[in-house]
Amino acid sequence: MKRRSVISLPAVALAAPHLADARAAAGFESPSVIDGNLPVFHESLKRELTFPLAWPNARIRDFRDWKRRARAQFETHLVEPADRTPFRLEVVDDRAGPGYRRRQLIFNVTRHSRVRATMLVPDGPGPFPAALLLHDHGSRFDIGKEKLIEPWYDESRLTSARAWSAKYFSGRFVGDQLAARGCAVLAVDALGWGDRGGLTYEGQQALASNLFNLGSSPAGLMAREDARAAALLATLPEVDPRRIAAVGFSMGGYRAWQVAALSGHIAATVSVCWMTGLKEMMVPGNNTLRGQSAFYMLHPGLYRHLDIPDVASLAAPRPMFVMGGELDPLFTAEGVAAAYARLTRVWSGQRAAHRLRTQTWPGLGHLFTAEMQDEAFTWLDRNL
Repeated sequence: MKRRSVISLPAVALAAPHLADARAAAGFESPSVIDGNLPVFHESLKRELTFPLAWPNARIRDFRDWKRRARAQFETHLVEPADRTPFRLEVVDDRAGPGYRRRQLIFNVTRHSRVRATMLVPDGPGPFPAALLLHDHGSRFDIGKEKLIEPWYDESRLTSARAWSAKYFSGRFVGDQLAARGCAVLAVDALGWGDRGGLTYEGQQALASNLFNLGSSPAGLMAREDARAAALLATLPEVDPRRIAAVGFSMGGYRAWQVAALSGHIAATVSVCWMTGLKEMMVPGNNTLRGQSAFYMLHPGLYRHLDIPDVASLAAPRPMFVMGGELDPLFTAEGVAAAYARLTRVWSGQRAAHRLRTQTWPGLGHLFTAEMQDEAFTWLDRNL
């Protein structure tokens, strides 16, 4: 008969402290390896991010060559491929507004999705300068495009949209303000918002993982759809294709400089309340590290090559106005300053410093107030 080796419970109890001491002496992690939403070794990971493809890159001296290579690298991390499906545009609603036409359009934003968009077109012969309006996240999914263009077509959304406008935009609708100034505007829902709704805050992680499993990504899909919307604007007879701007707040600010980096149709950019250096953003306790919402602004692996302002710099030397509030809880002051410095270096290096404007509004948080809007609209008048 084989003899069994038996370890008594007291022996285990005595062995455990010695094992813990041995692991600690050997440099093993402590039992708690998560600091908030970050691993305890996050500083080590940050040190490994050197952004080797940032401009100026020692191996790439020609700026146009750098843009080609950097954009190609960026696009590999979108996961979602470019789409050239015919738009098959239909105008399903067209009515008079106060100095402009109010329209609802339906078009193929990708090979997978046919969506409804809203557009305002100034009265007169045109063609007009135009703005692609990019809505925020805000964990508010029942309205998307309605956050920027007043929804004349839906009373329930009108109530929600007006409350949102009062909270973030001084009671204004940015699209209606631009249309009254002679600019055609277009707004489209991102996947999960408005007409494409059904998303919940808790559901974002599941949606993201399922899209990854299906060979796509929420951020990559949104980036491609925004580029498609810019391309649609450029085909419209009411629009001057040489004078199309991207305008957005919060996640929409991220989308604004991102679509400018991807699309040659964007002639000027206004990005409000979304710019930072990556390393300076990744600090314990920062609001943007809570996850969920981040999936719409996450391209896995990209930051092994380019920092956040490096991606925005793919739009250089075209005009760009980046602004935010001094008290914005989403971004550290260090992150904003680092990003502005990197942007300035790129535009200045291309003798286009006059085409870049960066501004931090004292005493303001995560907002796009009437004063900020007026400054942005005046800047657009000069640069479109």
